[in-house]
Amino acid sequence: MNSTALAGLVMGILAIVLGIGLVFGGLRRRQMKHDNAPTYQALGGPIYMVFQFGCAGLLILVGLIMVVATAILLIAHH
Repeated sequence: MNSTALAGLVMGILAIVLGIGLVFGGLRRRQMKHDNAPTYQALGGPIYMVFQFGCAGLLILVGLIMVVATAILLIAHH
């Protein structure tokens, strides 16, 4: 495995891990909203959560594409 393929795998895995972290962060924020519901609502909490989950989903998707594309290129190259 060359350094370019390794970099693709590492970046893909990092994107997946960051996306999963964003999902858990959004879920935690959603659970904490019960402690301070008026402030959560006033700051646009539900809208923020939708955008956060969307960005997390994109990160996970891009990470998966990077890992799969790198694996396919590695298999095709050998």
